[in-house]
Order: sequence, then structure tokens, then C-alpha cells
Amino acid sequence: MNLESHRFFSYFQPEQVSQLCALAEVESFGDRKVIFDEGEIPDFLYLVLEGQVEFCKRISASKYQAIAFAHANELFGEFGVLDGQPRSARAIACAGARVAKIPRDGLMAILQNTPGTAVLEIFRHIIHQLRMTTTQYVNQIIHQEKMVLVGEMVNTLIHDFKSPFNGIQLSSEIIKEMHPEPDIVEGCDLIEAQITRMVVMAEEVLEFSRGNSSLNKKPTQLEGLFQQFEKLNHTYFQFSQVEYLAEIEPIAINIDETKIFRVLQNLVTNAVEAFEGRGGRIKVRAKRVDKWLEISIADNGPGIPEEIRDRFFEAFVTQGKRGGTGLGSAIAKSIVDAHEGQIYFQSQTLGGTTFYIRLPLDADLA
Repeated sequence: MNLESHRFFSYFQPEQVSQLCALAEVESFGDRKVIFDEGEIPDFLYLVLEGQVEFCKRISASKYQAIAFAHANELFGEFGVLDGQPRSARAIACAGARVAKIPRDGLMAILQNTPGTAVLEIFRHIIHQLRMTTTQYVNQIIHQEKMVLVGEMVNTLIHDFKSPFNGIQLSSEIIKEMHPEPDIVEGCDLIEAQITRMVVMAEEVLEFSRGNSSLNKKPTQLEGLFQQFEKLNHTYFQFSQVEYLAEIEPIAINIDETKIFRVLQNLVTNAVEAFEGRGGRIKVRAKRVDKWLEISIADNGPGIPEEIRDRFFEAFVTQGKRGGTGLGSAIAKSIVDAHEGQIYFQSQTLGGTTFYIRLPLDADLA
């Protein structure tokens, strides 16, 4: 948006708008660039023209907690400008932020000659912003407390499940030794693989609750990955009356195979559950698109409810799923983000949903 069209200027007379625009400096910031830091002396009022700005509060020597965001056509830094106190939070540019900054001294001089009604409108806007920021901050605190509880619960489950899991795997090994027939060995191998998956999935939830996402990347052949995926889910698809189709190009890529497997499992399981026992079709494609691997997962289900589409990848967002926690999609996105990839979807009510995962290809493996 243009500087003059920012709603901040709607509170002033044309002559004052001209003076403010003359004072303003427009600056573009790179992603995650610090605009100002907590504790700094305020010298500018900022108007967001494009992108968004994240506000973080220091919670330890090296860790910050996001508390709010400012978007295009909003302003920030007004409290420090008005009361002269040090900045109460760090401001970080994101999403290609472009902002205008107005010097404090010049702004205060203009405000002193501004009619009372205009000042009142400005303060109404500031109070509204304060309410919004407070709501965002409270939501962040509630989210953080939920994640702590999830982490404690999962940590307990991992500890308690170790003994029975070890017992199942040991029993499977004994059965294979006693009955080395190929079909029995294959069945036992599947049992062991699923047990390993359960442990890994629990550990991933634990990582996510702690804000971590470590990767163990290695060269992976996509065809082998999807063959294993189909093998482990074959019985599940049959039981759920789901037709599973796959078109996979022979591509090698450097990924954390276990974690990408988790992303695929989450998206496919969501699709199967959306069929609600009526059966359906899921088609998976994997192909090279320029310097990216693009994986698409399309279903002919009822589509994602409109109410949650904008927040689908946020933690604890779920609707209509029995026993759903709303963590699976958030974890999937965190894994794709850790791979420096992209994940998004297209969905229509009663028209199905298609998810797209884009992961960067390594030139050395091309």
C-alpha cells in the first residue's frame, strides 16, 4: 500500500498529513530482521505498509516468546513514542515487511497542534490495538501451557510403553525363529516396523512440544519410501475401503525419511478418517518441478471445513474428528518447514482436498 493511504493519516488534517509524510522514512526489512530490540529508547512510530511484524518478549538469556503481530495498515511502537519509556518487546520483520517510520520529536510536535477530536480517534485506535495485542498474548500463553502439558504426558507415555513395546518386539523375534515361513516373517516384520513407528511418532510429538525439530537427513529413493508406505498401510486401506493410487517418479532426495513418512501418514490418515467409513479414493503423485520435489495427495472426500482452513496448520485446531488433538497437521508443517520446504492445500466443500508438499532437491543427487 502507499504511504498516504495508511489509515493512521485519516486522523489528521491534509496539511498535517503532508507534514507527516515528509517526515516519514520508508524502509524494507529482510525476513527475521530486527527492527528494534527490547529495552531500546523509542525514537520512531512505525506504520506497516506491507507484510507483517512479529513482537517477541525475552523469556531467558537467549530465548524469545512471540506475543503478537502487526499487519499491513496497522501501526506499532506508539506506546514508547507517547510515554518515552524503553521498548517493552523486540520487533522482528517477517513476510517481506515494508514499514514507514516517523520520528518521535516531529510526531509529538504535530500532535500538540492536532484538534482534540483527532487525538481522541488516535487513542481509540491505540486502545483497540492494545486489546488485540492482549488477546494474542493470552492465546500464546494458553498455547504454551497446553504444549507443556502435552510434553509431560507424552514423556510419561514413552516411558510407560517401553516395556510392553520391548516385549512385543522380542515375541516377534521368537515367532520368526520358531516359524521361518515367509508370510509369517513378513507379518512379524510389519509388527516390528509399526512398533518403531509408534515410538518415533511419540518422540516427534515430544520434540514439537519443546519447540525442537531435529533432522537426520540422508539420500533417499522416493520409490522405496512410497513402496514401504503402501506396504505398511495396505491392510488399513483395505479395512477402510480406500482405493490407494500412486504415481512416483524415480527421484533421489536428501531428507529425514522417518519424518517425511510421518507427514505422509498424517495427511493420508486425515483423508481416510474424513471418509467416515464410506470408502473413497486417495491418489499420490511425486514429481520433479524445477528445483523442487512436489508431492501431491488428493482425495475425493468432503473437503476441509471452511471454518478451520485459515488455521489448519496451527496446533490444537481440529473439527469433527473423534479423539483428534489438532497436533498432527501442525507437526507435519513443522517437519516440512525444517526441510526448508512448503506445504499447502486446495479444498472444496464436497469436492475433495489436495495437499501439496514441496521439498528442495539437492543438485548433487539430481
